[in-house]
Amino acid sequence: MNEIVGSHDILLVTLDTLRFDVAQELATAGRLPKLAAAVLPGGRWERRHSPGSFTYAAHQAIFAGFLPTPAEPDGPRERLFAARFAGSETTAPATYVYDTPDLVSGLATAGYRTVCIGGVGFFNKQAALGSVLPGMFQESHWSPELGVASPTSFESQVDLAERISAGQRPDQPLFLFVNVSALHQPNWFHLPGATREHGDSRASHAAALEYVDAHVGRLFAAMRRRRPCLAIVCSDHGTAYGDDAYHGHRLGHEVVWTVPYAHAVLPASPFAAEETP
Repeated sequence: MNEIVGSHDILLVTLDTLRFDVAQELATAGRLPKLAAAVLPGGRWERRHSPGSFTYAAHQAIFAGFLPTPAEPDGPRERLFAARFAGSETTAPATYVYDTPDLVSGLATAGYRTVCIGGVGFFNKQAALGSVLPGMFQESHWSPELGVASPTSFESQVDLAERISAGQRPDQPLFLFVNVSALHQPNWFHLPGATREHGDSRASHAAALEYVDAHVGRLFAAMRRRRPCLAIVCSDHGTAYGDDAYHGHRLGHEVVWTVPYAHAVLPASPFAAEETP
């Protein structure tokens, strides 16, 4: 990370509420071609544990440098980013260490323009609580078109990301964060033939992920046009659809705590937009 920070743009995408089992099933079945081509080595997600069971808690931890933790009992725990903290056992020589309380301000101190594209309500800036997370960034965006009730939310988020990237100063690296709201309830409208009366389901959750995959190539292309980009794509937490009679999240069920994770360096390509279908 010490070689990447400063020389690469950084893209952090949280696929809000995405379950690991659904993400892995779709990847294995070849139903996530854009994500697989860009960030999934071998076409598989890494199984990790979330630092929180709902959006606010998970993002507070993620922005402090605590990305989802590898799920293997004896697996490596070294972090990509960490605030300087005496006694930290997960800070390694390759970790990028900053002297601010959170990653966002740490990257700003390193010269990055920090931009948030919000999605779910904790990013909508309509009240004090919804202003905390976007308030960490130099620039933040939210509108109903980007939120959970919009069937075209991710397309609108990508449109905005393309404009932000296109207007970026050539000499300044960009840290772009996107909270993808499409997976979050309500998501029934992503499943062909479903109606509001059908409600949300594991199947509509999967359909929402396929919808995201159909448009994520444009996001990756926008972030590759100026310089190489470190792309981190993960869920902040999962959600239950009747599993063991549980529904939703902010609870301690396996489907909530277990999340998909991936990161990869996207090589710079000024013609990335043309290369991405």
